[in-house]
Amino acid sequence: MRFSRAELAAFRGGTLPDLVEPGVRLLFVGVNPGLRTVAVQAHFGRRGNRFYPALFRAGIVDRLIDASAGFLPDDRAHLSARGIGITSLVAAATARADELSVRELTSGARALAERVARIGPRVVAVLGITAYRIAFERPKALVGRQPYEIGGAQLWVVPNPSGLNAHATLAGLADAYREVALAAGIGLFDNSP
Repeated sequence: MRFSRAELAAFRGGTLPDLVEPGVRLLFVGVNPGLRTVAVQAHFGRRGNRFYPALFRAGIVDRLIDASAGFLPDDRAHLSARGIGITSLVAAATARADELSVRELTSGARALAERVARIGPRVVAVLGITAYRIAFERPKALVGRQPYEIGGAQLWVVPNPSGLNAHATLAGLADAYREVALAAGIGLFDNSP
């Protein structure tokens, strides 16, 4: 699917529903949806985003998911069957996450805690240290497991899969995502090349 800049701009402030089904064990938390993601109504729907390739390389899923034109029903069902959920700190779409205010991020963190308590995953993995530090008011936090829980779940910070986070390699993303999947009790596939 192709969109012009004007068409994408019309999705600013738009939202998409969380990917959360009963039995979620690992809840990935993006910063906020991008315009294309809202346009196709699929988390990490921008072609080139490394989220799904990292899930595959980590062995969390058994196939390479392409959400750039929306989710295929089988892919969505596979994520749910694996116990994977996806949500965002801030629901409103922007062209870039750095357009968000401190207030939006901190409000998003408070709302996330309530959502996590309701959903009940074992592990919550926030995608991106910079947004995490701001949203949770933890300016010295490091990537990895955090020393406290959120809504009764282990809280982790893992690298953001955006191409703007160029220093994080696909292998590094896969290693971090594999670690949180194991912490959540998710069995892994052997997807080695």
